[in-house]
Parts: sequence; C-alpha cells; structure tokens
Amino acid sequence: MSNTKRLYFIDAVRAFAILMMLQGHFVDTLMDTQYRDETNIVFTCWKYFRGITAPTFFTISGLIFSYLLIKANQTGCIKQRMRKGFLRGLMLIGIGYALRIPLFKWLIGEFNTYFLIIDVLQAIGLSLILIVLIYKLISKSTLLFSVFMLLLGITIFMTAPLYRFLEFDKIPIGLANYLTKSNGSVFTIIPWFGYVCFGSFIATLFYKYLEHPKFKLFTVLGFFGTGMLLIHKSSWLFMKLYYMLDFQLFYEVANFNYLFTRLGNVLVLFALFYLMERYIKQPLILKVGQKTLSIYVIHFIVIYGSFTGFGLNQILGRTLNPWQAVFGALIFLVSVCFISFYYARTNAFVYSVIRKIINKVKRI
Repeated sequence: MSNTKRLYFIDAVRAFAILMMLQGHFVDTLMDTQYRDETNIVFTCWKYFRGITAPTFFTISGLIFSYLLIKANQTGCIKQRMRKGFLRGLMLIGIGYALRIPLFKWLIGEFNTYFLIIDVLQAIGLSLILIVLIYKLISKSTLLFSVFMLLLGITIFMTAPLYRFLEFDKIPIGLANYLTKSNGSVFTIIPWFGYVCFGSFIATLFYKYLEHPKFKLFTVLGFFGTGMLLIHKSSWLFMKLYYMLDFQLFYEVANFNYLFTRLGNVLVLFALFYLMERYIKQPLILKVGQKTLSIYVIHFIVIYGSFTGFGLNQILGRTLNPWQAVFGALIFLVSVCFISFYYARTNAFVYSVIRKIINKVKRI
C-alpha cells in the first residue's frame, strides 16, 4: 500500500483484535467458574465481544495478504510475494506446533499427540498457503479471483452443518486435526478459511476502487449495512429459503448461524474503525497492530506455559474473582505489549532461521 493510501484502520483492527484476545484468554483461563453467569449482562457482553476476535483475525489476514498479492501481481513482483507468503504460512504453522511442545516431558521420555492439535496460527498459516495456491491458478483475472473467493466463502459457511460433526478417524491424526475438533483442535481449516475468503474478496474491492473519491463513504456504509443485515436478517432469510424450497440445509444453517452473524460483526467493526481512521491513527495503536505475532507468542508462553509447562494456567488456575481478573488482564496487556515492543524480535528471528535453512538446502 502506498504511503498516501495506506489503510491505517487495518492495523488498528488488528490491534483491537489482539488486545481482545489477550484479555479474553486471561479472563477465561484464570477467572473462577462460579462468576461465569450467563444472566449477567457484563459477562454476556464480554463473552459476545470475545467471540468476535477470531473471525476478525481471519478476515483481516485474508484482506491484507490478498491485497498485497494483487498489488505485487500488478507491479511484477508476484513470484517474490507468493514465495514470501508461502514461507510465512509455513512459519506460522511451525510456531503453532512449537508453542504446544511439552519440552520437559519429551526430555524424560513422555510423548503424546497433544502438540498436534490445531490452533489459530496453524489455521491462518494454512489459509495463507491456500490463498497462494488459488491465486497462482487464477492470477490472470482479479475479477475471477474476487468472485471465486466470495463464492468459496459462502459455500464453506453454507455447508458447515454437513461437516461440523465429522471425525475423520480414518486418516492420520496430524491431518485429521485440521478438519475436526474431536481430538482437541481449537480451530479447523473449515469453516475458518471461509473468513479468510471473505477477507480476500474485500481486498479485491479495496484494490480496484480505493482511488475513487467516494470510496470510503460507500465502503463504510456497505460494511455497516451488510454487517447489520447479516447479524439481524441472515437467519430469517435462510428460514424463508427453507420454507420456499424445502431444502433441509437452509434450516440447519438458520438454526446454527454463528458464521454469518460473526461475519456481520466483523463488517460492522471494519466500518467503525474505517470511519474513525483519522482518530485512531496513533503510533502506539499501529505498533500493536504490527506486532501481533510477537504478542501472540509471548502471551501463549506466559498463560499456557509453552515448553516448560509452567504458566499462569498451571500456577493460578481458575481462582480469580471478577475484579482481580479485570485488573490482572490490564497488567497482562501492558506487560506483554511492553515485552513485544522492546525485547522480542519473533518475526525477524524466525524469518532469518528459515532463510538459513533454505540457503543450506539450496547449496546441498
């Protein structure tokens, strides 16, 4: 993105999402279960907004990566961009697995398949690789890529009832974990790749129309209007289609419609941040948005005890009352961001290791 047309709201959205994830994981992991009252409006709001975090991450990842791919294709740098995207996807998958390796248990000869479960990093990493492969096939036409990603996203969401409870016990567990949660995976490639597809579709709109003088106005209105329709009317629409066509899948989608409603939440969030871009274009906010990987890695180690098995989860457990959880989350947010800003170089370090490995392979 050029300096004059840099989309600062994207970094702000990423900052919001990563901070929501930090406090969400902290509170969910450490607050006593007796305080999780579904009738309490504060807890209900917290739980609802926490549910927006992952869809936002996946959608914004698809938007950013696809925009850069399209731009690189127009400037003649597509091979380098695709190679970089492919390596980044592998890097995210590798880090995702590494964070769950119980190093001390392995050293004493205790092994299990826990580290093979799939979390957000592996899902996003594989999503980036899939975008590279899809774009390589249809990079000749941005319009075709746009329509294909939109239809693919809709298809993944619409068919969710068909694959939601599949277990895939006939294939190796390492592969099955990308497709089913039955072995403990937190995220699976479907339906979450659907959000990446919608992000890719949005990226094509930004690339084609960003220079239009009324683009921002139309985009904010489009995000907000479409988002509100998805939140409030998508279930109603699927029920109408069910009664009209007597097609059972529409009924199933209408009665388990979190995918489309969460997409609506994401679009409304995009609308608000894009509208307020002028006011949220602060260096600190943008820096948080650009450090999401480092922040994620550090928070995972601190809360869940990656490698050592000793994190806040093991030390404190679910013992905090709501006030302790709130103030603890604030301290946690500040501490993790501080470490990320001043002491962590996760991206640069991992990229340098990958480059060294590739160079050695090439020499061999």
